[in-house]
Amino acid sequence: MSQRLHELLEPIINDLGYELWHLESVGAGRNRVLRVYIDSSEGIALEDCETVSHEVSAALDVEDEGSGQYQLEVSSPGLDRPLVTGEHFRRFIGERARVNMFAPVGGKRKLRGTILAVNGDTVDLGCDDQTYSLATGDMAKARLEPVFEE
Repeated sequence: MSQRLHELLEPIINDLGYELWHLESVGAGRNRVLRVYIDSSEGIALEDCETVSHEVSAALDVEDEGSGQYQLEVSSPGLDRPLVTGEHFRRFIGERARVNMFAPVGGKRKLRGTILAVNGDTVDLGCDDQTYSLATGDMAKARLEPVFEE
């Protein structure tokens, strides 16, 4: 996602009292979808998404970032939220995550394990009996993996 778009939207979302968790753009042309994930310590309600959607849409129109057709989606990151930055992982030390790597690590591209530690943008992920030190920049995709008690 473009750094320029992130820099445009983050202060707007912060001023509304929310955190910009992640931006995602999928599709192209008429099928383009811009997903804006927001978070707050109080959680996210539908009204929060509506407020942010209105302000983000106005900002995109003014900055012409929304040139062409696009569908704007604003939501909370959810229980299986994307993990992109070292800070995202740091918040969830002790929790489980699924990580897809661009290149194999220890012969595996897909890893599942517990977030053990974070140093800058390097994440220590405990998988079975091994610990992998993974740079967030080498991750194609990472998500929290919620564990539900029975």
